[in-house]
Amino acid sequence: QVQVVESGGGLVQPGGSLRLSCAVSGSISRINGMGWYRQAPGKQRELVAQVLRGGSTNYADFVKGRFTISRDNANTVSLQMNSLKPEDTAVYYCHAAGVWYGLSRFGDFWGQGTQVTVSS
Repeated sequence: QVQVVESGGGLVQPGGSLRLSCAVSGSISRINGMGWYRQAPGKQRELVAQVLRGGSTNYADFVKGRFTISRDNANTVSLQMNSLKPEDTAVYYCHAAGVWYGLSRFGDFWGQGTQVTVSS
């Protein structure tokens, strides 16, 4: 049906950079929005950034000025992360919202997540 695959996570020192990528595949007619969320151990999953149809973007306050979300095409989104801090350590998940797929199905899909660790 629909698959969401993230890549680009890893271990970096504070102040370093990473670029996460997400590709959505399947019999897709439309994806209304795509975004990145993260979840640290013992914490709730939280929005990092999202881009909606029309190109509008939304960022969490804790990443403004450091992270940039880009929708490379209809089914691909990236997250450029600069000036990383230890508190950015989390599993980062790609989210495809409002997906029309198959013959006439509609729903949301999540990737499996990619680990980002910021440590000296």
